[in-house]
Amino acid sequence: MGQGAQAAHRPAPPRALCLVLLLVATLAACARPVPLPPRAPDTLRVASHNVHFIRATRAEGPWSRADWEARKHALDAVFKEADADLVAFQEMVSIGPDENRDLNLARDWLMARNPGYGLAATGDWRRFPTRQPIFYRTDRLALRDQGWFFFDPPEIVDRDKARPGFWIYYAAWADFADRDGTVFRVYNVHFHFRDAAKRRAAARRLAAHLAPVLQAGRPVLVLGDMNAAAAWRTVALLRAAGLTLSEPRGATFHFNRGLDILPAIDRMGRAGGIVLSGGPWTLRGRRAGDWPSDHYPVVADIALP
Repeated sequence: MGQGAQAAHRPAPPRALCLVLLLVATLAACARPVPLPPRAPDTLRVASHNVHFIRATRAEGPWSRADWEARKHALDAVFKEADADLVAFQEMVSIGPDENRDLNLARDWLMARNPGYGLAATGDWRRFPTRQPIFYRTDRLALRDQGWFFFDPPEIVDRDKARPGFWIYYAAWADFADRDGTVFRVYNVHFHFRDAAKRRAAARRLAAHLAPVLQAGRPVLVLGDMNAAAAWRTVALLRAAGLTLSEPRGATFHFNRGLDILPAIDRMGRAGGIVLSGGPWTLRGRRAGDWPSDHYPVVADIALP
């Protein structure tokens, strides 16, 4: 969802509401995960997963080093269960005492335990933001090109960077070739968790970047955490840009508690002849005794033109 800003103080919720939320969380924790259906022939299985950042300087507490050690096996388990050919990650970053991003616990953990995957939409952190990598099967896809762009103009980016604990939202992209030589582009996006105007600005910036790609006839896939429900203006802007948007039923963000009370905010968009063959689905529930993240992975099968 977002970068973990502290919520403002609010009055305590009514006891009845607390009991309802407790019941929902209890039922979610007890529910057995539903497996994905077999993939359709001649399709590509794709996924998006916001895995929440790690506070590498914090020893204990939520999203700390200790928390990562507790949930890392769950993340690996759900990654393997998705069995996707391509996975777009958001918030895959280990935040240290400064801007250095050489350490990336989640990325390095999954890469070490899943050797059939390569990395795209990432690079040297000094020149290419690294928290939204795309994992891809190297026996299925070949990386052709990659890049990234901020959603905000330079003057706003510079202003935001001057603030303590800044978090600049951006899009990463990569061009892949399938086995038959079909080249398609994947955008990995993460929109602002709280600021509606920034979300709409991000959608417009993405639409502007999409336009020449679609005009050139390239198939396009957009994956990510848009922090917006299907009926919101942010999503409407992307539809107007030529994307067909799809999201799973129910929540994709669950507060790291299994609380499925919000509409889906993680979704996929497609254009240029890409066909949705199955899904999107969510992989709900705990794995290896813990929640992999505060978001469920979103998985779908697509057919390239």
